Amino acid sequence: MNKAILPLFALLLAGTTALAGNPDRAGSAGAGQLLINPWAQSNGLAGTNMATVQGLESCFLNIAGLAFVEKNELSFANTQYLSGSGISVNSVGFATKVGGEAVLGITVMTMGFGDIDITTVDLPEGGIGTFSPSFSNIGVSYSKAFSNSIYGGMTVRIIGEAISNVRASGVAFDAGIRYISPIDERLTFGIALRNVGAPMRYAGDGLTVTATPQGSANSLTVLQRAERYELPSLVNIGFGYDVVSLEEVTGTLTGQFVSNSFTKDQFGAGFEFQYKESLTLRAGYMWEQGLIGSEAITTAYTGPAAGLTVSVPAGQDGGRIGLDYGYRTTNPFGGNHSIGLHISL
Repeated sequence: MNKAILPLFALLLAGTTALAGNPDRAGSAGAGQLLINPWAQSNGLAGTNMATVQGLESCFLNIAGLAFVEKNELSFANTQYLSGSGISVNSVGFATKVGGEAVLGITVMTMGFGDIDITTVDLPEGGIGTFSPSFSNIGVSYSKAFSNSIYGGMTVRIIGEAISNVRASGVAFDAGIRYISPIDERLTFGIALRNVGAPMRYAGDGLTVTATPQGSANSLTVLQRAERYELPSLVNIGFGYDVVSLEEVTGTLTGQFVSNSFTKDQFGAGFEFQYKESLTLRAGYMWEQGLIGSEAITTAYTGPAAGLTVSVPAGQDGGRIGLDYGYRTTNPFGGNHSIGLHISL
């Protein structure tokens, strides 16, 4: 089984060539919600822990980590996205063990933009009501431990985006693998292919225009067809290594490379310190070309991230309840603040 993982790694690594970062295509993909991490723990590491993430948070970074759920897990999170912009991200998920080595999970993410004034060509100042965009996605995930070293999984995600009179929907697929070195179990590797699916297209009454031709008593309604747009697919490769592995203290170094098909490639590293199971401290940094000392920056994230988790026992069967916090710096606005609650029973 250990040999079987090598062709899978080669196949996914070959895909990085096809999905190599392409800044010239930046802004041409849609469904940008798929690139927003809604969970608090991994935000504290700038998302660099794709090779070590476990539980429901792995449904975003690398679904293979879902296989580490021991019984049941329930998670909630709220993110103030670009704090000061009025955008919030809410997520909830549930995972349960099915069979001997498999885990089934479901996650829901929604974005709130508040009320936005309706404006028209005749009334550009508004005053005729408000509307609120609705962005959401629902993921159904399956992950399994194939051996003590190999874990893998897949997610099917239903995407929805709408305003009052225009909407779009689509389906995306994620797949991921984690490999724990049999020579040194402190070393792990991960690779994930995310956001792969057919193009989406907006449709609805909002794309119609009604006008009366000059000299005619009849009005005409013209339906404009929106162009299709691609999903923001990417390949994510990472590693994790326990540089400190004691009975009560663990220190894990994480690193990753993200090959984006519609924007620049990214490199990241992080460190997670855990004392028993009670306290975890995190820090991470994500870098891309032009991030430092350049006016050609194409991301709101400025690199650094930090966070922590406080966990307490829940019951006598090994269950725990944890409170998570993660922060990522941005420019403009006041960064991303993520607060989460996870319950393992």
